[in-house]
Amino acid sequence: MTHRSELHELLGELVQTNSRLVRIAAQTTGSTESPATWRTLRVLQQNGPIRVGELAALSRVAQPTMTKIVAGLTERGWAQRVADPGDARAAQIGVTPAGVAAVDAWLDELASALHPYFVGLTADELDALRRTVTLLQERVELNDPNRPREMSH
Repeated sequence: MTHRSELHELLGELVQTNSRLVRIAAQTTGSTESPATWRTLRVLQQNGPIRVGELAALSRVAQPTMTKIVAGLTERGWAQRVADPGDARAAQIGVTPAGVAAVDAWLDELASALHPYFVGLTADELDALRRTVTLLQERVELNDPNRPREMSH
């Protein structure tokens, strides 16, 4: 039996708790939209226009599934096909302003759904939550192999 570090145990708990929070928020909102739809829009928002295959990999779905998701997103006006600057024969998928607005509204809906769970936090608890979110964002940005590519100016 291997000894697990406190950090290892905390990270396991963090993933489980985060999954539970997301599930609770999604159920509370009553949204019938697939989580893959929102994940795909966020990937597009964070990475800029990319090809369907890369989008499928980043969103953790098969390419045929991503093709269906993209069709739904373009039908709603949340995504659009744009020319691939590296290959005139190919297209990339990009998020539209309407797609950004939809993601923002969804995130606001999730936050509103979770708000009652956190009402009454003390100033110290709120500060701890703020520091935790900042720490998680920094660690993910620092180590995410899929983070957006640096743009040269």
